[in-house]
Amino acid sequence: MLVSGRLRRLLRRVPGRQRFGAYRFLPFFFLLGGAMEWFMIHVRVGKETFYDVYRRKRSERQYKARMEKSE
Repeated sequence: MLVSGRLRRLLRRVPGRQRFGAYRFLPFFFLLGGAMEWFMIHVRVGKETFYDVYRRKRSERQYKARMEKSE
């Protein structure tokens, strides 16, 4: 109960409650999404970023589909 009370008090302190309602949190989520996107593009885990893995997997799927089509 202690944590939920603190969280409730923290959420009440965010301005714009009466005018925007629940939408007052949208800027926070927008910034969080932008930060996550930046992290996936620029931060390397091991030797690869998220997009390196994505591009490699996509090209592997395209190659596999071409091989299956030519058979």
